Amino acid sequence: MSSTETQLERLRQWNAATATVETELGGQEAEFAQEAFAPPATEEEALAQESIIMRRRRPVLAIKNDSAELQFADEVDSALWGPRLLQAMPHIERAARAVGRIDLVGGPLEWVGTGWLVADDVLVTNRHVAREFARRDGAGFTFSPGGSGPIGAFADFLQESGNPATRRFELLRPLYIQEAPGPDVAFFEIAPKSDDVALAAPLMLAGRPEATENAAVIGYPAYDSRIPEPELMERIYGRVYNKKRLAPGAVTDVDPKRLLHNCTTLGGNSGSVVLDLDTGEALGLHYSGSFLTTNYAVRADIVGQLLDEVRSGRTRAHRREPASDRPSVRATDGEQSATAGSRPSQVVGEVTIPLTITVSVGEAMPSSRSYRPQPSWQQGQDDAEDEVEGLEGRVEDYRDRGGYVADFLGPEVPLPKVRANGSDVLTFELDGKTEHELRYEHFSVVMSRSRRMCFFSAVNISGRQSRKSKRGPWRWDPRLPRTQQIMKECYGNPPRFSRGHMTRREDPSWGDETTADRGNQDSMHVTNVAPQMQAFNSPIWLALEDYALDNARSDKMDISVFTGPYFRRDDPVMYGVQVPVAFWKIIAFIHEETRQLCATGYELDQRQSMVPEEEFVFGQFVSPQLGIATQVPIAAITRRSGLSFEPLATHDPLSPEQELTEGAAVGRRLMATNQIRFIA
Repeated sequence: MSSTETQLERLRQWNAATATVETELGGQEAEFAQEAFAPPATEEEALAQESIIMRRRRPVLAIKNDSAELQFADEVDSALWGPRLLQAMPHIERAARAVGRIDLVGGPLEWVGTGWLVADDVLVTNRHVAREFARRDGAGFTFSPGGSGPIGAFADFLQESGNPATRRFELLRPLYIQEAPGPDVAFFEIAPKSDDVALAAPLMLAGRPEATENAAVIGYPAYDSRIPEPELMERIYGRVYNKKRLAPGAVTDVDPKRLLHNCTTLGGNSGSVVLDLDTGEALGLHYSGSFLTTNYAVRADIVGQLLDEVRSGRTRAHRREPASDRPSVRATDGEQSATAGSRPSQVVGEVTIPLTITVSVGEAMPSSRSYRPQPSWQQGQDDAEDEVEGLEGRVEDYRDRGGYVADFLGPEVPLPKVRANGSDVLTFELDGKTEHELRYEHFSVVMSRSRRMCFFSAVNISGRQSRKSKRGPWRWDPRLPRTQQIMKECYGNPPRFSRGHMTRREDPSWGDETTADRGNQDSMHVTNVAPQMQAFNSPIWLALEDYALDNARSDKMDISVFTGPYFRRDDPVMYGVQVPVAFWKIIAFIHEETRQLCATGYELDQRQSMVPEEEFVFGQFVSPQLGIATQVPIAAITRRSGLSFEPLATHDPLSPEQELTEGAAVGRRLMATNQIRFIA
């Protein structure tokens, strides 16, 4: 069966699983069934059509004046959801008044997520949202320090598209932030009035949430840099973000700790309410999602039980065992992975929540929980990495490799020097000499002994001679012991990592046909990769490389690109490998106007992709270092990487004076390549 046929079958199973939950989509469903499920002419058309069917059933609507605007871009969505949402409008309006955006004052972020009223004076949100501005303080909790005192927090119950008005109520104090591995929940006391306007009525919590085809999420979706299909996101959201929206859908499954739903969400929806459109009750507290797979929420009854514990004073603190005594684990349910020894002892809260587990024996039925189809953008990556064995050539095959050329651009641009960890540079013997530079066709790699991956990869690209070449198999480098290279371990199909090229496969593929093919094949050495989440390469990060290569081709220009991971002591250990959470890139070329050497630096962080089920808060999205490609001063990359990039830092349009505090840089967040600054 071809990969396309396999993908098609998976999508069909997924649609069938969803259809078993949504048994009554309204009287109009039959009317559209023949059109929606008409046999496609080709497999490609089938894939697109079945994907669209799922997406057409999950619209996102604006909330204005506390009411959902029933304006649909698709007549199928209108027919399926219009009558039901109209009938549920009283419930929607009551719930919309109780849902607010959590804004910050005096902190580095403008806003961080969503919260809603769970009691007369209590707002509930996620733990991972609360941690952006609040923390434990001894036996209690307090707001985190900001630029000039504690960070202030408010819930704005408007923030509607096209409505400049606000309805802000102050968060007076953190009541409780549940520690992992407990539910992703936090409570805040909120002021009952603001400018003589009283709070809305709190939402009633469902006593026993059940699967339903008639649910909706209300919250504040933000632009999500991790979405691998940004054009789909732009089409669904109409390029309107950060404002209150309603997304109808279904609760597909309920397990003892959480419920699964398929309402459309983005980062910023963390803390949203999952609403029962039939009863107006809150079914759950949304906390995470995985593209084309499922979304997750804490069950409403667990939220209620936890709130009762907090308000009655029955929560208690205990001392967690020292982190150094705990093994490294893979985080679950929205928690970041922990590295053994990376955290000191700390006081955490513990709440006992009674749970009832029902076990059924019989034939398993498909559900969104038991069947998790692999998204199309993950399928086929790295050719089933869990089965990769790798090829290995002979040492003598590499004697003719010239590697990176320092004067390729004209001015001398030497390889970076490893300053901070020079003793960690991996050396090897070649023809009786001790070497540290692995020379390949048109690029070079310098390896870290302790991390078993490269400090950096540096490539020369000739736009005049660029060629397309066929992808080859993964390869060991025979000049190094296999124990110093990572072929498997952390790599494989999700949730394991992809082999992320440092020097891209296309970049060294230039020259005559034989030379270009050799450059392409050389890029497939595992010395030239680092672990990256399947969803890591955000559109703009890929666009940077495409932009450089495409411009080199169209302008027939020469460029040099340096790429590598940041090695940090607190990088998490996953599948036996210490995985870098951030990467840097420097692109050097001769500016077409000034005819002078120009170099620009970039960063991208993958930590928000490293736990697929966690939905990042909007505050982390706007941070220069997290979730989005950022143009940064090369001086900042020098400091953070421990590498020296002379003379490139002196030809950078972003000056070193633009750096902020230790460990961070001002950066220019990039949504498109035309935002790159090439001239100071």
